[in-house]
Amino acid sequence: MNIIKLNAINSTNDYLKQLALEQVVENFTLVVTENQTAGRGQMGAKWNVEAGKNLTFSLLIKNVLPKIDSIFDLNVAVAVSIVNALKQFEIPQVSIKWPNDILAGNKKLGGILIENTIKPGGEISSVIGIGINVNQTDFDGLPKATSMAVSTGCEFDKEAVMLSIAHALKLNVDAVINNASPVWASYLELLYKKNVPMTFEKDGHKFMGIIKGVTLTGRLQVLHVDDTVVEYGLKEVTLLY
Repeated sequence: MNIIKLNAINSTNDYLKQLALEQVVENFTLVVTENQTAGRGQMGAKWNVEAGKNLTFSLLIKNVLPKIDSIFDLNVAVAVSIVNALKQFEIPQVSIKWPNDILAGNKKLGGILIENTIKPGGEISSVIGIGINVNQTDFDGLPKATSMAVSTGCEFDKEAVMLSIAHALKLNVDAVINNASPVWASYLELLYKKNVPMTFEKDGHKFMGIIKGVTLTGRLQVLHVDDTVVEYGLKEVTLLY
């Protein structure tokens, strides 16, 4: 695995995308930085971390997904890989909040941003941005944030965590290529608050529902009180927790 280490950069995703445009980049190339100044989350949300305390890195995966319909398989593989790696470090109560927030207990420990490029020949290239709160302990103004250190009371070797995630991801991506069903089963088993009555909000309206699963294209399936199951896309509904 080719690893590029940077002291500071605006965005590891942007850096890796630009690098791939300028030259041939080896599959599974990883870019990591100590300080990301313009990190992004889903739908353009800002991802701010304390410099030097956390993990911010991106991976290039290309010519792996067989078709556009299987893009969410990669999301599933990444989320499951992160949870598998964190469990090796004995982080308690790790789960996946749809579509791909990583939680410890009821607080956010990490996030994922996948940006896909489809070439004229149909090949799919994906840049996977991963942010994990590792040794940061001060989350003033962020009541729903946590870190590996806060969850356990221990400090961690950031590179060891990163390599563990990268190794798990390589295994799960290979598994998805051959048969995505087992990785999907793990994702659904790890889904935060699945089969638990919860409050949701859509367009300012709150309602009770139960998460039943996620479709192959990544839509959340919610059981309503009238026994209907409604599917929601990203940002169409908010889980209040």
